[in-house]
Amino acid sequence: MNTVRKNIVIVLAAFGIAGASLGVQAQTTAPLEGRHAHAMSKEQREAKRAEMRAARQAKLAESLKLTPAQQPVWQAFVASMTPPQKGERAGQRLNKEQRTALTAPQRLERRIALQKERTARMEARLSALNSLYAALAPEQRKVFDEQQQHRRGGRHHGGHGKMMRG
Repeated sequence: MNTVRKNIVIVLAAFGIAGASLGVQAQTTAPLEGRHAHAMSKEQREAKRAEMRAARQAKLAESLKLTPAQQPVWQAFVASMTPPQKGERAGQRLNKEQRTALTAPQRLERRIALQKERTARMEARLSALNSLYAALAPEQRKVFDEQQQHRRGGRHHGGHGKMMRG
């Protein structure tokens, strides 16, 4: 009788393991959507970001009701907001061996140089923003400011992890 019970337990355990492995296999082959977007490849994430950025810019342009005379400054503004492409950033990345070969002063000099490049890009964005802002009518400026203020609530500018102050 004990051997019958043992065999039943063994068979049930085998079915349980088989069922669990099928479940795991089904999970790994499911399409990546929604909350599991972090498992996308780097190219897919960049394409998704570019798509979302274009959608936000289109929505903003529609809300502003730009005139044909304002289109050139709008295009310059949009171009200034586009992040650098892979080829433009290729020279900035160092592999692990290159990073460890740098001395402390060299690392700091490199960080300062990269920060200067970022500052130059931000200054170009500011210039394009000032040109656009100057071309907008007062009611368009109000819409622009409201839209940009709503964007500040995103993941980088507060909201998550901040303590409530009363």
